[in-house]
Amino acid sequence: MKNIFLLFVFAVMSLHAGKIRIACAANVSYAIAPLVEAFKLEHPETNIELILGSSGKLTAQIKHGAPYDLFLSANMRYPQALYEADMSLDKPRLYAQGALALLSVKARQNWHALTVLQSPKIKKIAIANPKTAPYGIATVEALKNAGVYETLKDKFVYGESISQTIIYATTAADIGIVAKSSLYAPQMLKYKQGIHWSDVDERLYAPIDQGMIMLKQAEANAEVKAFYDFMLSAKAKEILRSFGYKV
Repeated sequence: MKNIFLLFVFAVMSLHAGKIRIACAANVSYAIAPLVEAFKLEHPETNIELILGSSGKLTAQIKHGAPYDLFLSANMRYPQALYEADMSLDKPRLYAQGALALLSVKARQNWHALTVLQSPKIKKIAIANPKTAPYGIATVEALKNAGVYETLKDKFVYGESISQTIIYATTAADIGIVAKSSLYAPQMLKYKQGIHWSDVDERLYAPIDQGMIMLKQAEANAEVKAFYDFMLSAKAKEILRSFGYKV
């Protein structure tokens, strides 16, 4: 009888536990686990479901009725579009600025400028698809401003998200242009700055402002508002900085 009672209590608690569905841009996927872990220290009963993908595809899903509560985008344009379509509770808020980096599995020297990509030894370059990924837009902008886009475009291997781009950069391509945040993930720490990866000159592309919005279905969900506020907190900023973001 006691065990039945405990099971009943657990079931009731589960029914009342909050749930958040977060649509999360692929570049944030590397930082989201410690962010969720820190949030759950204060909200241990909140269940968080993460849906990862390119910002463009996640936006399309939201427009077609996907039941997401919060959207963490890799730029401001996609959440702004959802706000203008009256699908959010408020205007998008900036939560971080991302950056680009060159990544090569093979150790390289003297490769701190994008002109290194013109080397005949580099046959394939992984980049995010600019049609779906804001980091792809920034990559194309940087390559054009460096004056190398036209000579390199036949070498591109496109990833639909920055996560897929990293897979291509470490397997199918000679080198890739990726989100700097990905290089701070535990599985990527074997790649060393100055040996396997290098920053892309930030003067070559517009700041990658990353925005978030609460979607209308979250209006009565206090846990969503709590996570939204947490993303703007000092603790979240500390975590984001540790993944190479500016906050």
